[in-house]
This record gives sequence, C-alpha cells and structure tokens, in this order.
Amino acid sequence: MKEYLDIGIKLAIGIITLIFQMNLLGKANLAPTSPLDQLQNFVLGGIIGGMIYNAQISILQYFLVLVMWTFLVTLFKYLKENVALVKKMIDGYPTTLIKNGKVLVDECTKHGISATDLMFKLRTSNVYETRSVKRAIYEQNGQLTIILYGEENVKYPIITNGYINQEVLEMIERDESWLFNELNKQEAEVQNVYLGEWVNGELILSLYD
Repeated sequence: MKEYLDIGIKLAIGIITLIFQMNLLGKANLAPTSPLDQLQNFVLGGIIGGMIYNAQISILQYFLVLVMWTFLVTLFKYLKENVALVKKMIDGYPTTLIKNGKVLVDECTKHGISATDLMFKLRTSNVYETRSVKRAIYEQNGQLTIILYGEENVKYPIITNGYINQEVLEMIERDESWLFNELNKQEAEVQNVYLGEWVNGELILSLYD
C-alpha cells in the first residue's frame, strides 16, 4: 500500500510542477515553437515517467530533481530572451533554403536537409517544383514557410526583445544605418523595443514600458 501511496504523491508533485512551469514560463510547451520548449517536455516527461515507479528514489530526491530542472529551464529561458548569442545557439534563426526559384544547396546541407526532405516539405504544401518558389524559409521549429511568385513576402520582425535580426534586414534589403535612422525618427532606442515589424514599408514599434 505504501508503494502505491508513494507513486500517487510523486505523480501529484509532477502535475503540480508542470502547472507551475506553465504559469512561470508561459504555455509555449503546450504548442512548442522552439527546441527549448520541446526539450522541456521531453525531459520533464522522462523525469516523471522514469522516477515515479522507482522505489529506490525517495519523494524528496524526486522533488529536488524537479526543482533543479525547473531552475535550469527558467535560467535558459531568461538567457535566451536577454542574450542574443544564447538565443541564436538554442533557437537558431529562420534560414532561406530557396530564393527566386534557386535552391541554396549550402544552406540545405548545413541544416541537414536532404533533397528528398526538401521536396517532401514542398509537396506537403502542394508545391511540386522549386522554380515556382520565390522564397522558402526554414523555421526554428523545422517547418517550411513557402512564398510563391505573386504572393506577398512574409513579415518577420526586424527587432525582438531589443535585438536586431540581421537576416530580416537582409531580406528586406536594408542595413543597420537605415534602421537606426528609423528608430531616431520615432525617438526610440533598440534596447527599448519589444517588437519591431516592417509592415507596408513602415517600421511599427512595440516598446517596453
């Protein structure tokens, strides 16, 4: 009977930890969009599933492991949102795989995407030849965003959490000098910008309070 009681307590602690993490870190793990969200789900599930039936691991040890994992996830999430290098290492960035109908082979091989994988991703979007693709962008979550000729370019944010996205600047054929000039016009500094979007030829800023 004690064995089942321990399992029940561990399971309850696991559920409470999951709820706590969702309230603390947001609900991104319910619909993962980054490798960190996926990793959080896998490891937390492994900890709970692997330890609740192990009688050699006490409830206190189990609880401390969950506390340590929550601390590590919180730390990495904070670093990801506040340190550009860490964000790039964890999440990466959107990468163009096809531009103006031409496959960028070096980019595909760099990200481990074979020709078979690329064509499969195109076919799932009802696209059957690369020449019809104006731009195909490989997202951080592994999805492929496809823009065909005649369609409007995807609007990616130029600035997120006070950091400039160089890839997007290149995509819209602008540079940092232009960006800082636009920021000066709106009396804003890049570190105070929560979100900077390029919409219909205009820089739209959402600022921190």
